[in-house]
Amino acid sequence: MTITNAGALSTRVDVAIRGIRVAAPVNRQGGAGPSDDGHVLFQGLQSAIPQSQDSPYLVDDGRLLLDGEDTGIEVTPVDRPRFYDLATDDGVPYEKIARLHGATVLATTVVQTCVRYDEAERCRFCSIEESLNAGSTIAVKTPAMIAEVAEAAWRLDGVEQMVMTTGTSNGRDRGATHLARCVKAIKKVVPELEIQVQCEPPAALSTITDLYEAGARSIGIHVESMDDAVRQRWMPGKSRVSLDEYRAAWREAVRVFGRNQVSTYLLVGLGEDPDEMVAGAQELIDMGVYPFVVPFRPLRGTLATDVDGATAPHGSVLHDITFRVSQALIAAGMKGSDQTAGCAACGACSALQTAGG
Repeated sequence: MTITNAGALSTRVDVAIRGIRVAAPVNRQGGAGPSDDGHVLFQGLQSAIPQSQDSPYLVDDGRLLLDGEDTGIEVTPVDRPRFYDLATDDGVPYEKIARLHGATVLATTVVQTCVRYDEAERCRFCSIEESLNAGSTIAVKTPAMIAEVAEAAWRLDGVEQMVMTTGTSNGRDRGATHLARCVKAIKKVVPELEIQVQCEPPAALSTITDLYEAGARSIGIHVESMDDAVRQRWMPGKSRVSLDEYRAAWREAVRVFGRNQVSTYLLVGLGEDPDEMVAGAQELIDMGVYPFVVPFRPLRGTLATDVDGATAPHGSVLHDITFRVSQALIAAGMKGSDQTAGCAACGACSALQTAGG
């Protein structure tokens, strides 16, 4: 169910910042997605929450305790999926090809390297190549192996949707062509599985249609901030893709995929003015793009953590922005759960669904 009361939102925001103490069988370190988090159901909603032994929050027998007191909130760890026990014929564990996110979402980074990953260019919050360096994934997932894993996850574990992202390539498509090949392969073996693709704005906007025609039904084109000064400071390489290019890609994606089937991350805690962030979110909503508001997380293996010593945003700031953006989404009749697939449909990394957005 969707929880909209103020107490649940405040708690959901607080655990996003302070973490929880929980034994979560589904978790992940490093990479391009929700890292260093445990995957749980928070009042029935898929949630990826940092695991911290210093947190005052403890999950005990399906209940969330704060300093030993029952908060009245149900939290249940997601079970380890059965497809993790399998491997390809040449010995690659399925878990190195795709991972479970939340309870029903399969996710993969089809190319685990990024052209912008040297220290002068890389996004300071990103650790896309760290899981590769740690040996927990492989550099390039072929369409055939991704389709094999997707079929097993759908058949054995009831996975309902899939998210596919990619490191940025040197090509004009910025990696989208390989994504399209992977989507086609999956839809041949599991036509019921809904898929979101994620990439930077391709130089040729016709590539967006290619992704739709391959079988994807939602798309994430992630900008992280609508403030150019913030983008230049936190994303020196990626910021050279102008906001005008993003706006053109979003408009085309809405034309192709439809209203509320296009999303973008907005990271709270990069120094952007809260009022300007909410105004940027409203601009996106007016375009038909879902602004997926997520707190910046100081992750191991990122420049933000290892070099800058950056910290998570203050809970009051995250609460304020999340609440205001959720109200704008409600007014526009847009819900993340109405998306066919993807991060907003899953909702695990944000408190927006708890707030009704």
